[in-house]
Amino acid sequence: MTGRLDQVLSQPDKAPDSPATAQTVRLRLKRAMRRIWGNEDGTASMEFVLVVPALLFIFMASVEAGVLMTRFIMLDQAVDMTMRNLRLGQIAAPTAQKIKTAICEKTKILNNCDSLIRVELQPISTTTWVFPNEQVGCVDHNNPIDPALNFNPGAAHEIMLVRVCVAQDTLFPTTGIGLRLPKDPTGAYGLVATSAFVNEP
Repeated sequence: MTGRLDQVLSQPDKAPDSPATAQTVRLRLKRAMRRIWGNEDGTASMEFVLVVPALLFIFMASVEAGVLMTRFIMLDQAVDMTMRNLRLGQIAAPTAQKIKTAICEKTKILNNCDSLIRVELQPISTTTWVFPNEQVGCVDHNNPIDPALNFNPGAAHEIMLVRVCVAQDTLFPTTGIGLRLPKDPTGAYGLVATSAFVNEP
């Protein structure tokens, strides 16, 4: 009996707050943290969530900028070619509608060009050299009435100023360039092209 009691008393203390037990708990916590931090499950999903929205934003902004520049270049070129024909007298009895049709035939990329284009043509006095101060008007989608603009083909040797505006809708109106473009209440922005020439005699 005395021998068994001595054996029990001789065993080391295993209290929870002993240094050996605390060290074991710390080791287990370190191992658990290593497993947590070393686990790569869901890494691809995290990269997708962080990278894809930025790539989509850049893609949409690039497409919007490309379409905007293409539309403007096509409109500017069409205006120059039409004014060349007008200057050489190749458009008989020119009217605003004839000029609109000639421009729109050369700009297939513009949506609904025939109904969304406005043309202003007027001579510039070589005495006063006064140019129009106001901006050229664009078609207002909310107003079915298209107010008349100044369209005066002028006479021989007169310097003519032509201003054209075509309203177009953005591809991505809430993103990038489409968000910052000045737009009318319907969300359309105006493409403006200006040219000048001298009427041939």
